[in-house]
Amino acid sequence: MKLLEDRIRKDGVVKEGNVLKVDSFLNHQMDIELFNEFGKEFKRLFEGVEINKILTIEASGIGIAAIVAQYFKVPVVFAKKSQSINLDGSQYTSKIESFTHKRVYDVIVSKKYLSPDDKILVIDDFMANGCAAEGLINIIEESGATLQGVGIVIEKGFQDGGKRLRDRGIHVESLAIVDAMDASTGEITFREQ
Repeated sequence: MKLLEDRIRKDGVVKEGNVLKVDSFLNHQMDIELFNEFGKEFKRLFEGVEINKILTIEASGIGIAAIVAQYFKVPVVFAKKSQSINLDGSQYTSKIESFTHKRVYDVIVSKKYLSPDDKILVIDDFMANGCAAEGLINIIEESGATLQGVGIVIEKGFQDGGKRLRDRGIHVESLAIVDAMDASTGEITFREQ
């Protein structure tokens, strides 16, 4: 998605350790007009795929998933990263390791929001090693729901998350795939799609 690649080049900041900082428009301050374009593009990329729910993970995925859900006319369920008194009843849980935060989270989804009848599209802001997506996929499998695909805004193509999911036969669509980043020059190159 050229619009996204241009925005990453303009406002993205490459930091040491393969970190791409895009918090000015994606995951701290959110550009809703840009998110709207994400929604249109994911709807196009998953056209004809039966989807009745979108699953994401807090916090950065929620805003994106909410906009995307408008195009599919389905609800969003998000996995919580911490237990709270509002989470009651049976739950699905999975462990995920955050590349950015360098920690492992137990993510939780109430069993009342996923069922074997659900056809799920996973939406998230970033994919590096694919741990968040795999954690959500584990929850989907445990619930008996059907994974219909994974939509990622920015994939780090030089890390193996996307490859691992695609090798499993999972339909993965990324709006921008970063092939390389250089913290010393700030240069970012994208994979042709």
